[in-house]
Amino acid sequence: MLGLVVLAAFVLVPTIGTYVDQRQRITALEKAVQLSREEVAELESQRERWRDPAYITTQARERLYYVRPGEVVYLVDDDLPPEQKPQEQAPVSEDVEQTRTDWMTQLVRSVTEAGLAQTVAPLTIGVPDPAPSTTPAP
Repeated sequence: MLGLVVLAAFVLVPTIGTYVDQRQRITALEKAVQLSREEVAELESQRERWRDPAYITTQARERLYYVRPGEVVYLVDDDLPPEQKPQEQAPVSEDVEQTRTDWMTQLVRSVTEAGLAQTVAPLTIGVPDPAPSTTPAP
C-alpha cells in the first residue's frame, strides 16, 4: 500500500506542477490580452477624436500655433512677476585673479561638505529666490 502511495506521488507531482505552471501562464496571458484590449480601445477613441475637424483645428492651434487668416496671436514671453525676474548682474571685473591650483583638495572638501550638510537648498532653475531667509535653519 505504501508503495502505491509513493508511486502515485511520483506520477502526480510533476503533472500537478505542470498544471499550476500552465494556470499561471494562462492568467498572465489573460492579463496581457486585457491590457491589449484596453490599449486598442484607447487608440480607437483617439482615432475617433482625430476624425473630428474641430479637434484637429484645436490641436493645430495649440501645438503648432496655427491661426486663421486675419487673426492676431499674442505670445507672452515675459510673464513672471517683477519680484521673480532675474536681477541684473554686476559687471565683470577686468582684473585677472590667480585661483587655487590644488583641485584635488577642493574636490574632497566639496564632497565632504555636501555629505555633512544639514539642510538642502531648494533647486530653482532660472528663477532666483525672491526673498532669501535671514533666520538660521532649526
